[in-house]
Amino acid sequence: MEIFNSMTRRKEEFVPIEPGKVRMYACGPTVYNLIHVGNARPIILFDVLRRYLEYRGYEVTFVQNFTDVDDKIIKRANEEGISSREVAEKYIAEYFKDAKALGVRPATIHPRATETMDEIIDLVRTLVDKGYAYAVPSGDVYFRTLKFPGYGKLSHQPIEDLQSGARIDVNDEKENPLDFALWKAAKPGEPSWDSPWGKGRPGWHIECSAMNRKYLGPTIDIHCGGEDLQFPHHENEIAQSEAANGVPFVHYWMHNGFLNIDNKKMSKSLGNFFTVRDAAAAYGYEPIRFFMLSAHYRTPLNYSAESLQQAQAALERLYTARDNLRFLAEHGAEGEMTPAEREVLDAAESFRERFDAAMDDDFNTADAVSVLFEVVRAANKATGPDQKPTRDGAKALLGLMGEFTDVLGLLYDKSEDDLDAKVEEMITKRQEARKAKNWAEADRIRDELKAMGIVLMDTKQGVQWKRD
Repeated sequence: MEIFNSMTRRKEEFVPIEPGKVRMYACGPTVYNLIHVGNARPIILFDVLRRYLEYRGYEVTFVQNFTDVDDKIIKRANEEGISSREVAEKYIAEYFKDAKALGVRPATIHPRATETMDEIIDLVRTLVDKGYAYAVPSGDVYFRTLKFPGYGKLSHQPIEDLQSGARIDVNDEKENPLDFALWKAAKPGEPSWDSPWGKGRPGWHIECSAMNRKYLGPTIDIHCGGEDLQFPHHENEIAQSEAANGVPFVHYWMHNGFLNIDNKKMSKSLGNFFTVRDAAAAYGYEPIRFFMLSAHYRTPLNYSAESLQQAQAALERLYTARDNLRFLAEHGAEGEMTPAEREVLDAAESFRERFDAAMDDDFNTADAVSVLFEVVRAANKATGPDQKPTRDGAKALLGLMGEFTDVLGLLYDKSEDDLDAKVEEMITKRQEARKAKNWAEADRIRDELKAMGIVLMDTKQGVQWKRD
């Protein structure tokens, strides 16, 4: 398996620190609003990365944080007349609603900045003691950027260029414009914690370093995030973590490309800012997930109505194939598999090899999705109307298809077992009503199913159904 490492800017063979185990961290949201479609891309992509690593047999410890104390949260709290804690709790709950609907599994650990305060303060104290940080009279603590010799190595920007582009504030207490805040002195009305430098709260960058060290150790395997986080956030994480711990911070950096809206950068000022909830109301959650997997994670991706409609159509093809196989697994012919079914299953290992090869090649979900559709086409052909599909063949084909959809996290929002059982029960009752020539009852059940979005189809094998 090879990963494009943002640090070295080349593909590298993935070798975990500890055989069979992966320590993985992804920067989570600042919880002051609903997540937007740009946030959804890394959330979905790195959920699939985790799934694939587990599919390959790794034990994955996945940490994704919540920034629950921040200027934006404080601003929202003042606007709504509630506490910062209430704002954070509200939008953490909303995050989990959207994440679940997107098919994103909870991380192993979801730490919060406010629950990691002792570790944050301890990390800042270590940096001060080592001379990498300094306190100023106001109570702020800054990282001494020029003291860290590797600063700029992730973003590949020479320190001279960074210095020339740094903003210089009037009456700034910093020794150098590039120095960044580790600890911010408390302001009236803001949440604060006691520290050796007085009451205050952490800077944004330090929380991720503290959480990594607490939950994953001083050196981790994979750190993920959006391309926009490379500088300054991840650059600052590297500096403060390696300065404090004295060891390399991350072995593999993975950054996803930007998401544009109708070929323009997403911006509230342009009126093209969409929350995931907005998009899901128009197209559904699962098409958003499919869309995010339809391109390589490092390439820019353009969000548009047309692209979401195409995702809807592609998912419908997958569901139709899956539902057909499920039906045949119950109602297909008994006996040995047909030659057509056996031919597809004989090629199963080839499909797996190509799927794995796509994912092993820097996590190429677009090619992996293509292999999934090849399996679907082959399964459809093998179980077509000119064949005599068997139960065993359908079950085996369903299992092969499920291997790939499970890794990609697809076909989840229409496959609830309780709903499927209810539909099957209603169809059986309708069939009984028809046999008894109780047409009114049969029509009532049909209309009820239609209202649930269920379409019935009479076939040679019996009544099949799908969701409209």
